[in-house]
Amino acid sequence: MAVMREIRNIVILTGAGISAESGIDTFRGAGGLWENHRVEDVATPEAFARDPQLVLRFYDMRREAIQTRQPNAAHTALARLDAEWPGDLLIVTQNVDDLHERGGARRVLHMHGEHLKAWCTRCDSRHAWSDPLVDRPPCPKCGARSLRPDVVWFGEVPYHMDRIYRALREADLFVSIGTSGAVYPAAGFVQNARELGARTLELNLEPSQGSRLFHESRLGPASELVPAWVDELLAG
Repeated sequence: MAVMREIRNIVILTGAGISAESGIDTFRGAGGLWENHRVEDVATPEAFARDPQLVLRFYDMRREAIQTRQPNAAHTALARLDAEWPGDLLIVTQNVDDLHERGGARRVLHMHGEHLKAWCTRCDSRHAWSDPLVDRPPCPKCGARSLRPDVVWFGEVPYHMDRIYRALREADLFVSIGTSGAVYPAAGFVQNARELGARTLELNLEPSQGSRLFHESRLGPASELVPAWVDELLAG
């Protein structure tokens, strides 16, 4: 990896693998999030139009479950880096849980939305939300019963893309943690960063689909790899 004094601006991408050790199912692995439901049944705008009750029940279960989980050592290590790193740092997460924030991180963007928010499709307002949506509660702002999970479904555009690409253009180091490298546009971030001159590092349980694009890959559990890397970075 580059000499630490050459690194000032860091972009970190996190995926399901960083939360797996907290008991949150990974995206598509054995026993994973979609095992009992086809993606087309629960995670597309068409599914919501066709059977909103199924979709809302599915996300109500996920919302309830994540509130019982706790951040692990990988989350708290990134929070330490966030607090102590003197340069620019952005944690871009594909995860819709709030474990980064509960672990103490502040410079976080949720590109796929958040389980603990609801979006009113009538007035376009967004609200912190921890309760069920299946009974179609009214929007706190306009009163319409038009709330849906504030998560990005397949076929929808991820959030904050302009800010993410701006950070990638300025990054000296791009780090991918716990991602499969299978879901775009996030899977393309490593190539974007590398072409712009950043060093690239992968921390993953196993090689991702884009492993060959990283200057360095370290394999193992996120709860071990991430704290060790943060210690190394801050010491350097």
